[in-house]
Amino acid sequence: MSQVNLNLNGKEIILLGTAHVSKESCEEVKTAISEKKPDVVAIELDEQRYASLNDSEKWKNLDIIKVLKEKKGFLLLANLVLSSFQKRMGANVGVKPGDEMRAGIDTAKELGIPCEMVDRPVQTTLRRAWAKNSGYGRIKLLSALFASAATKEEISGDEIENLKDKSEMDGMMAELAEVLPEVKAVLIDERDFYLAAHIWKAVQKDDRKNCIAVLGAGHLPGVQSHLEKIAAESENTDTSAISVLPKKKLGAKITGWLIPVLIVALIAAGFVWGGMNKGADLLGAWVFWNAALAGIGALIAGGHPLTVLMSAVGAPFTSLCPLVGVGMFAGIVQAFVKKPKVADMESVMDDVSSLKGFYKNRLLRVLLVFFLSSLGSSIGTFIGGSQIVVNVVSFVKGLF
Repeated sequence: MSQVNLNLNGKEIILLGTAHVSKESCEEVKTAISEKKPDVVAIELDEQRYASLNDSEKWKNLDIIKVLKEKKGFLLLANLVLSSFQKRMGANVGVKPGDEMRAGIDTAKELGIPCEMVDRPVQTTLRRAWAKNSGYGRIKLLSALFASAATKEEISGDEIENLKDKSEMDGMMAELAEVLPEVKAVLIDERDFYLAAHIWKAVQKDDRKNCIAVLGAGHLPGVQSHLEKIAAESENTDTSAISVLPKKKLGAKITGWLIPVLIVALIAAGFVWGGMNKGADLLGAWVFWNAALAGIGALIAGGHPLTVLMSAVGAPFTSLCPLVGVGMFAGIVQAFVKKPKVADMESVMDDVSSLKGFYKNRLLRVLLVFFLSSLGSSIGTFIGGSQIVVNVVSFVKGLF
């Protein structure tokens, strides 16, 4: 096991680096806590994920319509794919994702040692990763997620144990930073600081003298660095700035509304200066591309005919409003006409690992409809908007 022992301002902090689906890590965590009997055990979980570890029935209570209305469809999809990937890795060595964290919690409880959940809520992390990415970056992120879900590559127990080795982990982090720097900053760098700050707070309570922190091995170098800075008072423990969504810059807000306003203005100009035929051509281009591609997206997702119709009818309108997307409405219609059953909720973690599972599982079908209709509408907006601009420019040139 990767382990870092720190003595900072009279506080002993032991960082245990684990592979998240490692049977060996589970045993090593139990042994370390039993032998050391620290004053507190810090766990790389947030309160919601901690509750999920103890609630195997959580999927039965999922309200997919509420998820879509709260604009959390992409977050749920990303979370499912990541969880499925970890579950598939662990299947080869007989453990489940989070077992090493559960081992730490259970051992601490048996010994009467308090536990502190020191990670940032996963929803905050995923939403920040999404918000900080550009459009192209989001495509790369989604592509990486789906590629990890679709791969059938077998991962051996030895390969999983190697994840605790610093050189192996350094290589993975370097690769992530190169391909998706914004995502690496949110998933790794920000959380390194968040974990360090909350580990430090945990060991300061009630005159505690020592702490064992159970973390993914990839976090050890960053957490150690931040803890040393905090102890030296060159860094504080205020994590409020990375606990909320980054505020949209004024320019981004203006752009979000500027494009729809420009499209409407160009279509209106076509009617005013080009007559009914020119205006109808511009309006038709906008409606056709948005409706056609959003509808095709819903159709490819295996959406119900009413869902496909909703996508086609709604896309030309929702594309003009940055506050809503056609995917939300399409997903809600799909959930109404093909309501997910309890069996779908129970098998979702298995079904998400294959394309066939997405089409078989009604819950995943809703998310697929949401995603592909949104993607189709986005492409339709780009093509339709470009065609309008080209036609207007050609028309204006013809006047002169």
